[in-house]
Amino acid sequence: MTAATRQEQLAAIFKSATVIPVLTIERVEDAVPLARALVAGGVRVLEVTLRTPVAVEAAKAMIAEVPEAIVGIGTILNGDDLAKARALGAKFGISPGATPELLKAAAASDLPFAPGIATASELMQALAAGFDLVKFFPAEQSGGIKALRALAGPFPNILICPTGGIGEANAASWLAEPNVVAVGGSWLCPAADIRSGNWAGITAMCARAMKSLKPA
Repeated sequence: MTAATRQEQLAAIFKSATVIPVLTIERVEDAVPLARALVAGGVRVLEVTLRTPVAVEAAKAMIAEVPEAIVGIGTILNGDDLAKARALGAKFGISPGATPELLKAAAASDLPFAPGIATASELMQALAAGFDLVKFFPAEQSGGIKALRALAGPFPNILICPTGGIGEANAASWLAEPNVVAVGGSWLCPAADIRSGNWAGITAMCARAMKSLKPA
């Protein structure tokens, strides 16, 4: 897969998503019912973060048992994490930031990948490595929509998935920006709902969000 094809594939996944839930899974047994609840609410593109000891097993279970879900791996910090995501059968990878080593490993991999950036210099490094779709993180804390517009000035062709501080109240404002292909956030699956197994509540929240955020 060429770098351009890989980026086109990632852009298609993100554009189809609108909202990508950022999932931090504490118990493996929650993985499949959570994925099914999200898919039932119209949310198919999922980011499982490598933030817990069970993250890999949780992602593996989702990929095996919920084929309608498009499962990606988040919180990729190094080449080993990238290789792990690829071996799992993940459809894409996302990082909160990007070291030169990670960008090099990602450029050599055929896994569609979005490096994290927060500044113009970081964005330039990502572009130099062949990545024109990036995660803007932490979005609100890094200056919000004003900062995104400032970055889009000298880099008009970048595609962005902002994550960090985005929720039901401001997701539509971010999605209205021409460079934004999707937003990431954890508000669709609150930790309390996951812990209590409130799958119907998560499905209802997803359905409401997808209805209100889908472009006309």
